[in-house]
Amino acid sequence: NKKHQHTPPRPRPAARGGGGAPPPPPPPADFRLPAFDTVTLQNGLTVYLMERHEVPLISVRAVVKAGAVNDAKQPGLSNLTGDALLLGSKQHDKKSIDEAFDFRGARLAGGAGTEASTVQANFARADTAALLPLFAEIVQQPSFDDAELAKLRERKVNGLKQAKEAPRNVVGNYYRAMLFGESPYAIPAGGTVSSVGALKQGDVQRYYQQYYRPDNAAIIVVGDFQAAEMRKQIESLFGAWQASGPAPAAQDNGKVHADKARVWLVNKPDAIETTFLIGGAGIARNDPDYVPLQVLNTIVGGRFTSWLNDELRVNSGLTYGARSEFATLSQTGTFAISSFTALPKTEAALALAHKTYQRLWDKGIDKATLESAKAYVKGQFPPRYETGEQLAGLLGDMYASKVGREQIDNFMKDVDSLTPERAKALVDKHFPRNNLQTVLVGKAEAIRGIAAQYGDVTELQISADGFQP
Repeated sequence: NKKHQHTPPRPRPAARGGGGAPPPPPPPADFRLPAFDTVTLQNGLTVYLMERHEVPLISVRAVVKAGAVNDAKQPGLSNLTGDALLLGSKQHDKKSIDEAFDFRGARLAGGAGTEASTVQANFARADTAALLPLFAEIVQQPSFDDAELAKLRERKVNGLKQAKEAPRNVVGNYYRAMLFGESPYAIPAGGTVSSVGALKQGDVQRYYQQYYRPDNAAIIVVGDFQAAEMRKQIESLFGAWQASGPAPAAQDNGKVHADKARVWLVNKPDAIETTFLIGGAGIARNDPDYVPLQVLNTIVGGRFTSWLNDELRVNSGLTYGARSEFATLSQTGTFAISSFTALPKTEAALALAHKTYQRLWDKGIDKATLESAKAYVKGQFPPRYETGEQLAGLLGDMYASKVGREQIDNFMKDVDSLTPERAKALVDKHFPRNNLQTVLVGKAEAIRGIAAQYGDVTELQISADGFQP
């Protein structure tokens, strides 16, 4: 067993009595990831146990390293499989499982993303004996009931048909397809109408057998329990879970293609708005510069008072909001500026977005702006990891994306040590400046000439059945 220790937060100094000016607010307490045990069972299953005794609640999460990148020629298969786990086990049907959790005020959820699939439950400590075995059944012995699966598949197909009516729902799929080409990171997590409609029970069962296995998964428990006792429970419930065949091989999920400035113009003939993304390559979730880049992105487009939102919304009224984000994956990531604007304002909004983004290089980030962003990020960070559910989610991300705890423990230090000089070096290293990639979703007839100002244009028709030209 490996025990991860932590240093408790520094106590805040008491305010002084007497008159005069009030003391300055204390700095945010240093944040450390609470202690947790890491155990590997004989069958290869990774187990994280983190005791938190403040409230009598337990959060449990199963994380499997399988997602859209493993869908190959069947986009949406991981997504369907992840949701289908909740359709019942071989011992209990969906109705009885739902009732068991609902009756106790507990919560059960699941799903799949780009690289990982998750089942999570939150319940009172007193209900552990009743609900933890049910959770284990769902993970290890799903029934994939054919009638329930058919209903789930139909709901997903209908959702995909509706999604294309709101460009903001699908613009990200086009952006990833543009950046990653034919590589696994381009596969849309939700699939397409034709790919999901063609999925059968046998496909889901095969996918489950291939990827849902103890040597490709972690069980995370956070909350009010004794670690030694909980370890025995997890071993009794999951110790007999066995993998068949070789473990899934590591694969290269792709790199961003940005050798020249390109524009994908996605035609939605009835659109009265233009939705856009502008950017390029980003960083992986475990990149050593992950934390300082959160600070710098806060300035560019990560909060309401960011440069982009100030210029495009507050000062010019060209949009209802603009933002930027480093979207991280386990092997790489993307960076994008995003917004939408009324059709007649498309040219002005795009021009202002580019001009505002170029401030990173034209003017740089001054000390006052940087200090404001540092204070904001430090204030936002600890509240993200207060509850057991949040901490279980963090441990799940750390497992799936190979993030070391030092990224969390050194957060405050990494923020505090960020200087304007360091900021400039990070901007030059990580923010894409040349060969920007652009996706525009809107009325092509009206914005075709505008699109051509920003790179080689490829035109597509908006569709619920694919995101490639």
